[in-house]
Amino acid sequence: MAELVRRQHVDAFVGYHAFGLQDSDDADLPVPFPDDFDFGVFLGAHPGRLDITSGGHTHTAAVSVEVWDGPPPEQDPAGWDEQAEAVFESISGEVAVWSMHTGRSDDLVTLADSGGSWRVRVSCVGRAAAAALSEGEGTGAGVERYLVQFWPVRP
Repeated sequence: MAELVRRQHVDAFVGYHAFGLQDSDDADLPVPFPDDFDFGVFLGAHPGRLDITSGGHTHTAAVSVEVWDGPPPEQDPAGWDEQAEAVFESISGEVAVWSMHTGRSDDLVTLADSGGSWRVRVSCVGRAAAAALSEGEGTGAGVERYLVQFWPVRP
């Protein structure tokens, strides 16, 4: 059974219904955030980058990131508004959180001491509440919550 290696909580500043997770060593990425962002999908993947489409326009989402040593236990999809998986290639072993309107945040998520291939599952709850908040007051914090789980891809 897989074991949890680390858990970290970060804030994602959502702008224009979007935020991203991008390898910290992003100088050579062929498509840096937010280029080619696809607002039609919940989770989009580019080399070294994950794009996440939010239910709300402008707010601060609460993001819990977990790093596992193998595939984590399955999440019951009924408990989430959205859920998707992708492959993520990391050069540095660290991931930065990006926003459409504030750019790169200071928070880094450590996956490993060096780069590698990862599988990632992104789950979200609170999308309707974030959308309603965007239409009403405009901004808020922690209404939309994400669980992002990374585990290494074994050759």
